[in-house]
Formats: sequence, C-alpha cells, structure tokens
Amino acid sequence: MKLKTIVMSLAVVAMLFASCEDTKKKEAEAEAQAEQLRMEREKDSLIKIEEMNTARLAEMEANSIAAKAMSNADLSTLVSALQAADLTQTFKSEGQYTVFAPTNEAFNKVPGAIMGNLMKPENKEQLQDVLKYHVLQGKLPAADVLAKVKEANNKLDVTTLNGDVLTLSEKNGKLMIKDAKGKTATVSSADMDASNGTIHVIDKVLMPNM
Repeated sequence: MKLKTIVMSLAVVAMLFASCEDTKKKEAEAEAQAEQLRMEREKDSLIKIEEMNTARLAEMEANSIAAKAMSNADLSTLVSALQAADLTQTFKSEGQYTVFAPTNEAFNKVPGAIMGNLMKPENKEQLQDVLKYHVLQGKLPAADVLAKVKEANNKLDVTTLNGDVLTLSEKNGKLMIKDAKGKTATVSSADMDASNGTIHVIDKVLMPNM
C-alpha cells in the first residue's frame, strides 16, 4: 500500500514537472514569436523611412539649383561649366545657396581664350574658383539683399563660397554686383526658387582675383 502511494506521488510529481516544462516551452515560444514580430515591424519601419528619404531626396534634386539651371536654355553654358568643374552634384545636394548665374550671353562676353583655358581639365580648380565666386552661402531673396544693401549705405561687401569678396549695390531698383576686377554685373532676373537655394540671373561673368 505504501509502495503504491509512493508510486502515485511520483507520478503526480512527474505530471506536474512535465506540465511546468510545457508551460515554460510555450512561454519561450510566445516570447520568440513576439520578438520576431517586433523585428519584422522594425524592419518594415526602417524600409518605409528609407523609402521616404529616397523620395524626399529625389524630389529635392528634381527642384535643386542644378536642375533649375539645366531646365533653363539661357543657362546652358553655366551648366556645362559646372559639369566640367565637377560641381553639379554640389548644387543638387542639400544646403542653402544663393547663385548669381551668368547667362549664355554673359559667357560669350568673356574672351574665348580665357574661357577655353578655364574649361581645360588641368584647370578644373581654377574653374571651380570662378564658379564658386558666383555663390553665397544661404538663401537670399533679392528683396532681402536690397534691404541689406540699403542698410549698408548702398555698398555691401559679401564673402563668396571661394572666400573672395563681391560688392553689392542698388541702381534704379536693380541689384548690382561688382567683382574683384572692378566690373559690374546687373541682376536681370531675380528669385528663381530652388529646393536648396535661389538663383539670380546676371548679365556678366564675375571674375575673382586669380
């Protein structure tokens, strides 16, 4: 009788132990499933964020300074110069710039020998220097620039992306830009808005101290 009781007790203990192990196993499986679900959701979230960032970047590039210049027939020489200087990507990228963009006619006023020399691959850094001389850091609408010019008693010195200085002034409501050579360009068309700045079209090519 005592032996039978012992055997039954051991059976009960075994059943309880098995039940406990089964519960632990189910809990572990549930935790594993929950963790897998969490990881899948996190992965989906990261994919969505990446897709959104890619779409945002594509939209920004489509409306960038470089894209706006490429779509303007009067700025095709400037686009060719940007490509030769490996600066196109700079003006497709995020940032805020104000570009004084010379027209094709403005480039035609530059002696052919000078332009031909600048466009040579071995003179890429010099060409970059000239092009960066047409760029200010930050987005500056014409109205804001003219207001600053007025505050500066019609003579405002600004530092360009290449580190040299341009002198801005106003004449008959037009924004005037004097370069390091003493030549003055006029803004003929202002505020071409872009995702990474603005473009002011000018009638002369600005030349830094070279």
